[in-house]
Amino acid sequence: MSAPYQLIIHSGLVVDGSGNPGFQAAVGVCGDRVYVLRGDVSHVPADRRIDARGQVVAPGFIDAHSHSDLVLMVDPMLEMKVRQGVTTEILGVDGLSYAPFEDPADLMRFVRLNAGIAGQPDIDYSWRSVADLLERYDGSTAVNVGVFVGNTPARISAVGWSGDPADAAALDRMRGIVRDAMRDGALGLSTGLDYPPGGHADTDELVALAQEAARFGGIYHTHVRYALGDTYLDPFKEALEIGRRAGLPVQLTHFSRSSRASYTGGAQRMLDLVDDARADGLDVTFDTYPYEWGGTRLVRLLPGWLQSDGPELLQERLTDRALRDRLRAELLDSAAVRQYVVSRPFADVRLGNLSDAAHLRFEGRNLAEVVTELGGDLTETLCELAAANPGATFTRPSPHAMTLWKFVCHPLGMIASDAVLIGAYPSPRAYGCFARVLGDFVREERLLSLPEAIRKMTSFPAQRLGLPDRGLLRDGMKADLVVFDPQAVHAPASFERPRELAQGMSYVVVNGRLVLDGGELTGATPGRALRGPGATP
Repeated sequence: MSAPYQLIIHSGLVVDGSGNPGFQAAVGVCGDRVYVLRGDVSHVPADRRIDARGQVVAPGFIDAHSHSDLVLMVDPMLEMKVRQGVTTEILGVDGLSYAPFEDPADLMRFVRLNAGIAGQPDIDYSWRSVADLLERYDGSTAVNVGVFVGNTPARISAVGWSGDPADAAALDRMRGIVRDAMRDGALGLSTGLDYPPGGHADTDELVALAQEAARFGGIYHTHVRYALGDTYLDPFKEALEIGRRAGLPVQLTHFSRSSRASYTGGAQRMLDLVDDARADGLDVTFDTYPYEWGGTRLVRLLPGWLQSDGPELLQERLTDRALRDRLRAELLDSAAVRQYVVSRPFADVRLGNLSDAAHLRFEGRNLAEVVTELGGDLTETLCELAAANPGATFTRPSPHAMTLWKFVCHPLGMIASDAVLIGAYPSPRAYGCFARVLGDFVREERLLSLPEAIRKMTSFPAQRLGLPDRGLLRDGMKADLVVFDPQAVHAPASFERPRELAQGMSYVVVNGRLVLDGGELTGATPGRALRGPGATP
């Protein structure tokens, strides 16, 4: 007869994800469920026992904004996340979901357009629906996966790649696409309103789609329209308006005060906007990352019209010399570029994920140096790099260092990496996000208590995403958990050395199986596809 538990973790400090103080107890794993065991457990049979003396036992961390959509299909161990304690990845964010796509050709166009965020691996792209995509992940990765339906694929299928407004027929079709995605298990609707073609949607269109997500218990997860109005509070006011009109919760993603902004307002007014909206009855929360460095695809520096209409026309425009004078004038006047040329033009914008042989020498170098080396013309350099390297990325200063802590520590904020994982020089948050919170914000600076930090990584995102059996160490919950040394956990990843793995995690369990055992990857792939509250049984 087998023991009732395949694993007992004893003698550690259990921090259960609720935000309450830690307590001494053992944690037993039976199948894919977890149980908290109090008192002497030396007599309780178990196939294996782990002594966690001096360590913390907590629920596995949920990354509420990740871009490992395609990376997971070629790197199912996802070591850079597992070593931070991440047991669940939330994908399809920024409106950039890889399903549903009715036309296989449109999916491949989207893969190429978004290669600077999620890569363009040589894999089988035969899925079509959200259900198909979730099935691809289920049991094939070391971590669990949940997905949003992005407004981008819905718009591509119904309107096309252009910026044309959606007529009644197209809007009805988009609503149907979102409904089907929610039935397939999407967690809600995501938008990335700086990224064409999804960014072409107006407020009314987004309200209509969000209403469909609301019918199935989903949320509105949004990268806001940062160029809107005053570029300060107005982008977030639009998001709050969408939530109010559609009647669903709002998640402001990667919420922070920009260090590159042209506005003069501070962080506190942004946080007051959220607090006031909640006081008025809107269910709004946010996520943020604990680093000063951001990053995305290189073409984000180019005017939006250049990126509209799909990757083929983007490529054509990048190489059309007749457009260069127009592009040069608009580029220097665009907000995306103006924020970099105030003092040291592009000296802190680092290039990454270059694939063209002629440009490999520029990997990890700053754009200012590359512009000089290629002749001194910014427009010519950007067009050349983007045309030859469709997956090119850049990393640059993003959140304001002085106010970042306010967002990380605010009670309505949760932790999410929003990390581009591709290339030799990604943002360091890809490798250090969660460990940096534990090492710097909790232990070294004491800006957060350990229970509160863990709540922001576990039960809070689980509650927000509608994952009722994750995020807490309670009897019968799913056995996603981590064991780490609170005195040793830290994130050595830096801007200069961004791919340094996090330190201090001893054990990581996903659905009852060890994926990190004594600091070593096991090769197990117990991750499950997590479906939203509106999924058809």
